[in-house]
Amino acid sequence: MQRQLVDYALARRSTLARLRAGSTALEGVCDADTYLLRAAKFHGTGTDRPCPVCRKEQVTLVSWVFGGVGGTPSGTARTENEIVALATSSPEFTVHVVEVCRTCRWNYLVQSYVAGVPRGATKRRRVAK
Repeated sequence: MQRQLVDYALARRSTLARLRAGSTALEGVCDADTYLLRAAKFHGTGTDRPCPVCRKEQVTLVSWVFGGVGGTPSGTARTENEIVALATSSPEFTVHVVEVCRTCRWNYLVQSYVAGVPRGATKRRRVAK
């Protein structure tokens, strides 16, 4: 279950408008590093949305996990199925979803949310009668 969802669509739209107007350099927004490109290849989820910059391929969504995830290093890319599994048994953690174009290296944080077992949640104990 996703909580505290933040959508960065308006900021993304503004960045693209500045790029098209020439007030932002292409190198400033198409700067995905090798690690992010590899994460997109191996852990990403394909979309049917074309890259807003080059339009040569569809963007890939990569989810990054940060925080108190039991047994999983913080700051790693995870598939949707892995995040769902972690959310049922791990303490709260944050997920950042980045869209990536592996052709032109466009990348942008499109969403973030909190998942995992909420802080302060207690498990019910079964009482033997």
